[in-house]
Amino acid sequence: MSNVAAPAPVLRPGLEDVPVAESAVSFIDGKRARLEYRGVAAETLARESTFEETTWLLLRGNLPTQKELVDFDLLLRQHRRLKYKLVDLVKCLPETGHPMGALQSAVAAMSMFYPARDVSDAATNWLSTVRIIAKMPTIVAAYHRLRRGEEAVPPRADLAQAANFYWMMFEQIPSPATRRILDACLILHAEHTMNASTFSGRVTGSTLADPYTVVSSAIGTLTGPLHGGANEEALQMLLEVGKPDQAAAWLENALATKKKIMGFGHRVYKVKDPRATVLQELAETLFTETGRPAVYETATELERVAAGVLGPKGIYPNVDYYSGIVYDALSIPTDFFTPIFAIARCVGWLAHWHEQLQNNRIYRPEQVYVGQRDLPYVPIEQRV
Repeated sequence: MSNVAAPAPVLRPGLEDVPVAESAVSFIDGKRARLEYRGVAAETLARESTFEETTWLLLRGNLPTQKELVDFDLLLRQHRRLKYKLVDLVKCLPETGHPMGALQSAVAAMSMFYPARDVSDAATNWLSTVRIIAKMPTIVAAYHRLRRGEEAVPPRADLAQAANFYWMMFEQIPSPATRRILDACLILHAEHTMNASTFSGRVTGSTLADPYTVVSSAIGTLTGPLHGGANEEALQMLLEVGKPDQAAAWLENALATKKKIMGFGHRVYKVKDPRATVLQELAETLFTETGRPAVYETATELERVAAGVLGPKGIYPNVDYYSGIVYDALSIPTDFFTPIFAIARCVGWLAHWHEQLQNNRIYRPEQVYVGQRDLPYVPIEQRV
């Protein structure tokens, strides 16, 4: 019998570079700025596809036929409305709360309105998936209206997903340019491999929890400023920078004081995020209609001056850097940037959830214990 002690487990903070699952949903090559959904470049989908078609691709694993797409689109349109009690629940939430809290609460409550506890039932799983994707935009838009003292705007069955969301937010039909870029934003945010919220959803799903609970847990993870909240902070940072000619001085001071530069850098990408590149390209088209925002001019100048300092370190703009500017140009309130992220990313969460169920094993990682051991129990009257 050997007396050699077993090697101590190696701690990898944040599970960096530690594989936790096999997946065929999406792929990233951070050095080549390549993001693929089921093998198809996300930038191509943003330019050529629609959110509905991309959703089918992520969920089903292949691009749909024309009939499959028409049927799926119709199914989504049929499930957009909310039960009146769910609307009442949203009405009861504080107007001062963050919309992500309202979204998480409402999605969690959906499990009581649409019970789906038996996750071995494929038909129920599919219907739950459709309901979540279809209803999340309605929840977000309803909270936007209700907290302003206005009535929620019912969805329209004659509008596609992105255009319908804009309609429910503002009770206006979006222009073609607005429809296009909002649809592209949803596509670009729909999936991004094993990010924090996706991992959170897979962990919850591994317990065989229902899909509403899975998505609710992922929404909770997305609320953090290091994940979904980054687009809000990136816009606030750019407003703080001021005019374009102040960008260089601001960056110099930020680096000297070790201030975090929001919207720059990514755990995976060592070049410019491909989503940021295509979003910037599409934004230029939108700005021909809305005008180029002053904050966009500041953003492009800050990116230019940062390229010489941060570029050699592999730090470039990510998708959050420009998405907030686009949403702001569309008059979307800042605290609704992350809920829109969730509206899109729920597709990726659900694709991973379906995949998790195929060969499920509950997540139970190990820890490295650093506390005390073998301490005696001291009666309370003897404690100092």
